[in-house]
Amino acid sequence: MKKPAKAAPAGHAHDHEHCVEDAIAAAEKLCAAKDLRFTPLRRRVLELVWSSHKPVGAYALLDSLRNEDLGSAPPTVYRALDFLIENGLIHRIERMNAFVGCSHPGEAHRGFFLICAECGNAEEIEGDGVSDTIVAAASSRGFTAREMTLEVTGVCSDCKSG
Repeated sequence: MKKPAKAAPAGHAHDHEHCVEDAIAAAEKLCAAKDLRFTPLRRRVLELVWSSHKPVGAYALLDSLRNEDLGSAPPTVYRALDFLIENGLIHRIERMNAFVGCSHPGEAHRGFFLICAECGNAEEIEGDGVSDTIVAAASSRGFTAREMTLEVTGVCSDCKSG
């Protein structure tokens, strides 16, 4: 499966439209493989989430969808977000109550994010060693870890040097 481009740090010029196109292609492929409906609303919500590397809140999505004929009622949009999360196409950034595109759609992985407090970009990173350490620590206490998201806030290199 073709992966969407990794999140670009703030200030780095890149073809962001390519990120959206890759995310849609990955979603179409995943939905076809799982025999899931990739409705126009689900597609549009995924496009909006991938429209930047900054996490986007549900209300911002609702505002964007308000003038479109796809059904912008809050429950409908939340169901689309739930579908995208359940199928590994987006992640929820709890601290911000917002959503960001998954750079590893369809792959079993943990959500680890570096979130810049200055520009607001969120970058998904690989964290197998981190998750192994947490799982081992939990296991030593008789706890079975199921889901894990790690959100690290700080300042990205572009904001630090800018």
